[in-house]
Amino acid sequence: MNSILIKNILLDDNKTDILILNNRINRISQNIDYKADKEIDGEKKVVIPGLINMHTHAAMTLMRGIGEDMSLMEWLENTIWPVERKLDNEMIYWGTKLACLEMIKSGTTTFNDQYWRIPYSVKAIEEMGLRSVQSYVILDLMDLSKSDQIKNECSEMYELSKTWGDRTKFAIGIHSPYSVSEEMIVWASAFARERGLLVHIHLSETLGENERSIEKHGLTPTGYLEKLGVLGPEVIAAHCLWINDDDIKILAKRDVKIVHNINSNLKIASGYKFRYSEFRDADLTVTLGTDGCASSNNLDMIETMKISALVQKGWRGDPTSMPINELISLATVNGGKSLGLESGVIREGYLADLCIIDIDSFAFTPNINFYANLIYSANSSCVDTVICDGKVVMENKKVNGEREILDMVNKLYKNLL
Repeated sequence: MNSILIKNILLDDNKTDILILNNRINRISQNIDYKADKEIDGEKKVVIPGLINMHTHAAMTLMRGIGEDMSLMEWLENTIWPVERKLDNEMIYWGTKLACLEMIKSGTTTFNDQYWRIPYSVKAIEEMGLRSVQSYVILDLMDLSKSDQIKNECSEMYELSKTWGDRTKFAIGIHSPYSVSEEMIVWASAFARERGLLVHIHLSETLGENERSIEKHGLTPTGYLEKLGVLGPEVIAAHCLWINDDDIKILAKRDVKIVHNINSNLKIASGYKFRYSEFRDADLTVTLGTDGCASSNNLDMIETMKISALVQKGWRGDPTSMPINELISLATVNGGKSLGLESGVIREGYLADLCIIDIDSFAFTPNINFYANLIYSANSSCVDTVICDGKVVMENKKVNGEREILDMVNKLYKNLL
């Protein structure tokens, strides 16, 4: 039995010990007497749940800095999709390794991904020790001649996923209502429901998307998906930026999970008036994501929390919007709930996905309010040690194999340009 004992660490302003046995938190109390395989000194440190990034395209780390200063559709059609056609298996593997490295360094232990060539992503993620949900991407661009190929590949990938380790879950990724035909949206949704799978979709990211949907279907994207009968508690909808009151009622009725991606929304100028208070008041589960590095340029969830709150307070003219206690839940427990995981909370019996923060720095001095310091004062350099599934994936800010990952990506990305 693998065991880790964290001694004298701050948890919710109280000094305590945490005993991890295998991949679960076994005990949380003072003065635990146990001869563990590994002991971690928690002095001048605070433990928080591992952060959960609910919307990524991991291997797009290879495209960090490509297609700057462009609108979404111009960015997709003229830059991203042409570049993606050059991706190969090796690029996906190393690009995903780089994404995992960046997420570990910034305190993320779980991410909800949607990208290509999944087996090579899974290999990278399993080697890096993180937890993820991997979506098979349904994207036919309204070309029904691709339907049989997509269906066959999706079915084959689902069968292959049964060989993956426990840290990786398979899901269905319907790219968006504007890029996937009605027939494939309905088929993909049925495929997911029959197998109890999550569905990961982009929804109402831009005003133009909404306008085209109303022109074509007479309905908003949310109304269109509701008409098709594909919305439900298994659906994780990314962006949800241009959502009206009727849409919110539909999403709440179907218990759809919402992902806010503030950095990419701002950078591509999709918008900024995310209706957090309305979603929350409708009892919808709201989470946070970074999006991919081609649009957000980083995978830093600490920065995402900060910018999400600042923009929310700013556009509403209300400093009480998105308060600290709710903000940390968006990045932790709400993600665990959305993915069906016993994580995002430090509690006995829960998965041992933890992030240890070094508070011996100016950013935490004085440490009157730890979470205020973490979100508004510090940055990801304060992340000292990360544990995922009961295993240490970073200790003292060092990750095994970091140099090789950086060197390989610096070599491979040139083939995309």
